[in-house]
Amino acid sequence: MEHVRTRPGMYIGKLGDGSHAEDGIYVLLKEVIDNSIDEFKMNAGKRIEVTIDEHLRVTIRDYGRGIPLGKLVDAVSVLNTGGKYDSKAFKKSVGLNGVGLKAVNALSSHFVAQSFRDGETHRAEFECGQLVKDEGIQKNPEENGTLVCFEPDNTLFKNYLFRNEFVEVMLRNYTYLNTGLTIMFNGRRILSRNGLEDLLTDTMTTQPLYPIVHLKGEDIEIAFTHTNGQYGEEYYSFVNGQHTTQGGTHQSAFKKYIAETIKDFSGKNFDYSDIRNGIVAAISINIQEPLFESQTKIKLGSLSTEPNGAGISIDKFIGDFVKEQVDNYLRRNPDVAEIILQKIGESERERKAMAGVAKLARERSKKANLHNRKLRDCKIHFNDPKGDRQEDSCIFITEGDSASGSITKSRDVMTQAVFSLRGKPLNCFGLTKKVVYENEEFNLLQAALNIEDGLDGLRYNKVIVATDADVDGMHIRLLMITFFLQFFPELIKKGHVYILQTPLFRVRQRRKKLSRARLEAIGEADTKGDFITRYCYSEEERLQNIEALGPEPEITRFKGLGEISPDEFRGFIGEDIRLEQVSLHKSDQVAELLEYYMGKNTIERQNFIIDNLVIEEDRAEEEEEEHEYKE
Repeated sequence: MEHVRTRPGMYIGKLGDGSHAEDGIYVLLKEVIDNSIDEFKMNAGKRIEVTIDEHLRVTIRDYGRGIPLGKLVDAVSVLNTGGKYDSKAFKKSVGLNGVGLKAVNALSSHFVAQSFRDGETHRAEFECGQLVKDEGIQKNPEENGTLVCFEPDNTLFKNYLFRNEFVEVMLRNYTYLNTGLTIMFNGRRILSRNGLEDLLTDTMTTQPLYPIVHLKGEDIEIAFTHTNGQYGEEYYSFVNGQHTTQGGTHQSAFKKYIAETIKDFSGKNFDYSDIRNGIVAAISINIQEPLFESQTKIKLGSLSTEPNGAGISIDKFIGDFVKEQVDNYLRRNPDVAEIILQKIGESERERKAMAGVAKLARERSKKANLHNRKLRDCKIHFNDPKGDRQEDSCIFITEGDSASGSITKSRDVMTQAVFSLRGKPLNCFGLTKKVVYENEEFNLLQAALNIEDGLDGLRYNKVIVATDADVDGMHIRLLMITFFLQFFPELIKKGHVYILQTPLFRVRQRRKKLSRARLEAIGEADTKGDFITRYCYSEEERLQNIEALGPEPEITRFKGLGEISPDEFRGFIGEDIRLEQVSLHKSDQVAELLEYYMGKNTIERQNFIIDNLVIEEDRAEEEEEEHEYKE
């Protein structure tokens, strides 16, 4: 258990504070729920209750068979103990490594496990993995099942908070993959009646061209449709209930065979990219002892359906199912087949129309010496051949030489790259993908990200838009988001796009102006230096720090990234970096938003601005008052 605490990355991947879906606190949550899901698959308990108090403390209660009472303490505190190793009942479980609950226990400041079985219960409490209270076996009439309560250790997961939006996505995925399961999340019911079909229905942000095709077999389930007005491909893949966000061998096989089957059905020599353009699909498989490329289990590495190469290959398993079932479906539903072939024809015509432009653009991006002219790349791609730290890689998209210069001098050259825009990018709303190749900025950015053929080749886990905190910076930010929404929506849907939050103000006070009592109150009694400095990301933070550091502190308003010195900037893009993830949900009404704000209805927007000018007038008054305050 001590090894888990000293090497948490080996067991749960990164730590984090919960601001990103891949942070460790969500892995802890998943490890506990996985055990409850295994009970559901054994037809033991159809309900799981998940409660998160104040975004800090998690309680999970299932109604399965309950951990054997005499084995409770060992099951949650002694590594490599558990009942899944030789049990055929769990041969297609995710949690086979015997570590899950133990890791949660070791990495929690407070952990409680309680089992209910046949009118008896056993409850044990731990702190940082160490047993502090064992109540022994007692009589209890509650329903069979297991209760786990844990609070991640704040010394490891600094300032963490569980975000409901990430938790809800995780729980909904569990219900899509386990129809008949009900999950209560903070009193709200989550369930699915149609599996992967519901997943696509709930997540698609554009209208499908035909009803979702939903096919199920033994240990495999797929769903797919094509959408109109969307470029690229979008996939959701799962193995034994685990959401493999980075795909793997199963997703690659599905992509290959869905295109091959439709091509064979059509009898035409369609290009695979045209067949899959606009597709939205999901695949779920169950195999024995899956091998993942990391402990966080987000990319499948297994080549076979059984351990040690036994069984059949993943490729053949998926290929046989897709070729038979999809071909049968298309023959039974000629109207759907016709719509698919029309969509493919449109994609083919558009691709051929811009083929020459695309070829010239690719050549131009190479001749432009991209890495020296526009992109200051990071070294991780060359120094990390196994990809162990690829999830740490990011690229800052900045505007102008001053901003890119500040970030370039401040960045971590191993994991952080910088791409410099020249002025404002083009408003690409309503344009075809041809503009991506004709516009030098877009063409070079696409080449830098390596996403021309989809996200499989994406070179950076985080694409961070870093613009000035003024009107022009906001405009550039919106133009970049429009570009991604128009041509690479999956980049946003998969959670790769972020906005860099940079401070608006610096508030600082000379130490000698503050009393010892005031220094102790603000936690600066034992620090050194002539100034106490606070960086403020909002007007509210500015006012709070003025009050805390009074009287008459020095206030600086940062108007551009280039104004912030590299030494200061290093703090804003280091461990304490503040990122706002750009999300995309069905309820966002993206088409309507883009049409209104980025379309050609200039007069309508102009009237909106006129009707809301009072907001700007109020802001002007506030700035005048701020100036008077400084004087």
